[in-house]
Parts: sequence; structure tokens; C-alpha cells
Amino acid sequence: MRKNLRAWVKIARARLPDVVKQAILDRFPDPNDALLVDLSELSGTARKAFAPGMTLESHADPAAVDKDCSWLGGGERCVIGISEADYPALLRQISDPPLVLYTAGDHSLLACHGLAIVGSRNPTPIGREIAHGIARQLSAGGAVVVSGLATGIDGAAHYGALEARGSTVAVCATGLDLVYPRCHTALADRICRDGLLISEYPPGTGVRRYHFPHRNRLISGLTLGTLIVEAASRSGSLITARLAAEQGRDVFAVPGSIHSPLSRGPHLLIRDGARLVESINDIYAELPSLGHAGLNENRSPEPVIERALLLEAVDYVPTTLDQIIERSGLTITEICAMLIQKELLGEVRSCPGGYIRTVA
Repeated sequence: MRKNLRAWVKIARARLPDVVKQAILDRFPDPNDALLVDLSELSGTARKAFAPGMTLESHADPAAVDKDCSWLGGGERCVIGISEADYPALLRQISDPPLVLYTAGDHSLLACHGLAIVGSRNPTPIGREIAHGIARQLSAGGAVVVSGLATGIDGAAHYGALEARGSTVAVCATGLDLVYPRCHTALADRICRDGLLISEYPPGTGVRRYHFPHRNRLISGLTLGTLIVEAASRSGSLITARLAAEQGRDVFAVPGSIHSPLSRGPHLLIRDGARLVESINDIYAELPSLGHAGLNENRSPEPVIERALLLEAVDYVPTTLDQIIERSGLTITEICAMLIQKELLGEVRSCPGGYIRTVA
């Protein structure tokens, strides 16, 4: 069992404001010492609320602590305290980092460079494909894709990263023994196996509305930047973008049709200074470390010949899908998948009537 696991669980379960816990941990970083501090001896007005002899440990429910430790004893699960060396450095820099993180999976991913990808829960097919394609490319390059396990853009980003046999981190708004939404149970299981699930909430914690904005600060806080793919003007994704900006992180947005309500969020962000993203190169230009994160040695080789055939089949004038199929000899499924990637790379662009080649 991980050192200090039980102590950190007690701190997480202590029914006291985080500001009180933080004040103690600032003076006593070792959780075992922090648990025994007499709360009545705290400096400032906080001490007036506690009788002599009261401690963090006395405020923790022993039954809940035992239950959490039992859950943490199974699989690749652990708890990480804010004063520990493997607490994510980027997250520690935000104004209100969680004191304790519960994880399931490969928690070494918390030390890797990553990008958050979030957006609408009800995206268009092209929005879903863009999120999937960018996540796949980032992951293939060795970067970690972080999102919130929600339906829509979040799920597409997670799947894209996993498809590249890369890594993804899902920040959950519940305890890790529960999955929300339930339709992503299989996805959560796969992320636990091939990536990382993380939450600031103890096991058994159900979903609450206020959990989502709290979760969003972790999504942006764990990463170097946040990309928004399709979002209405009042989308929760814009909260994540605002938090990223407040945390001093880069904000990116994919533009869309002026007639689509899901373009309003990204367009507002771009107007306010977010970096416009037409291809993954726009992200690498701002965050070059993501492009040098180290290629994933386990990913499948790229179908270079097929991609070359596709590019040769697209003219510098509008080329229909039927023409591309006839010239390349590829299937419609292969072509659609590769066209999305070529478009993200800026090698082709869609237009009325088909696609136009933009590179020699």
C-alpha cells in the first residue's frame, strides 16, 4: 500500500473547509503530522471555531476512511496529496488546487505534457471528427489528451487518443467508483486500463451540478492549454476556457460556420484572444513542447502509401468524393478518415462540391 495513503484519506474525509486544511498543511506538509495539529491553536479567527483537542483526524469518519482505503487497495488505484512529489506540478500552480487526488490507472501521466480538449455534449459529426482527429494526432506524438469524460466532444477526444494507442486522462465529476454518464462505462474502463481516471472526490461521491465547474478547473489546470471544439455561447466549455486563461494557460478554438449556434462559443473566444486552430500545426506553433513529447513507440505505423494515393487523387480545383474514390482505389471509410486528417494538417480543405488540394 502507498505510503501515507490512509493519512491523506483522513484529510480528504475530514469535514472541514479546505482553507483550514490548507493552512495546516502549509505548516505541516507531512499528513501524519497535520492530522494531529490542535485546531484551537491555529492563528487568526479560525481558532475560535474549535474547542481544544480537536484535530483533522477527529473530524474524519472512521467508517468512510476504512471504506476508501479498501477501495484504494484494488487495482492501480492511489491517492496523491498536495505536498507529495508526484502531485502534478501544473495543478499545484493554480489558485485553488485540490488537496487530495484520487486516481485509477497510470498516475505517471500526471507528469507528462498535455492538452485539454473540450466542447459541446451534442456536437455535429464534423465537430466530433475534428476533436477525434486532433486528439489522435496529439497522442500519436506523445502528448497526453485531457478531457472530462462527458458525451460529445469529450468522448471523441478520449477515443481519438486511445485509437492512437496513446494516453488520455479523464477528470471525473464523481468518485471514481461511479461513472457519469453511465453510457461511458466502457470508455472509463478502457481509460483506467490504458490511461488515467482522476477525481478530487472520494469514492461513493455522486454527481452534483456544482461538481462540473470544480472539475473544469482541474481539466485546464493539468494542461499547458485548452482547445474548444464547438460550444454554444453559454456552454460549460467556456468556463473551462476562462479558467485556463485565469491560470495563465493557452486557449485555442476551432472556428465554424457563422450560421451554427455551436460556433458562437469558439468565435467569442477567438474574438477575445484565443488562438484560432485550423490544423494541429497551430497548436504546435504555440506549444512546441507538445510536438516533441516523444513519439509513442506502441502506435501502429501510419498508412503512408494510402495517404499518398489520397493526396494524388485530390486536384487543386474542387474534386468530388466519387472522383477521389475512383482515382485512389480506396474505400469510402478509408477516404473519409484520411480526409479529416489531411484537412487538420492543412493539406486539403473542404469546399462546395468536394475537396481542394492545398499543398504540392
